[in-house]
Amino acid sequence: QVQLVESGGGLVQAGDSLRLSCAASGFAFSRYFLYWYRQAPGKERKFVAYIPPSGDKTNYADSVKGRFTISRDNAKNTVDLQMNSLSPEDTAIYYCNVVYNQLNYWGRGTQVTVSS
Repeated sequence: QVQLVESGGGLVQAGDSLRLSCAASGFAFSRYFLYWYRQAPGKERKFVAYIPPSGDKTNYADSVKGRFTISRDNAKNTVDLQMNSLSPEDTAIYYCNVVYNQLNYWGRGTQVTVSS
């Protein structure tokens, strides 16, 4: 079955960087778009970034453009999110996502907390 496991979250200060990783299994990883979303306390889950199977033509939410970079390793079945210049507004649970057989699959998420 499809499994997504996020890691790399933590508590950091404003201006710091973090790198999140998502390990995937249960599907042909290299053929699918992979996504990162985040959910801040009391708010809806929102799109952060996606990466196509080839790794080119990535796309980002305006709020993270220029600060976050999504990447993938199709040999290791991992998708990463490099987050730079973090601000308290980036505090959220970050989720990895794939749409497989028309179903949304999510990991359990990893908490990122940015203090001011």
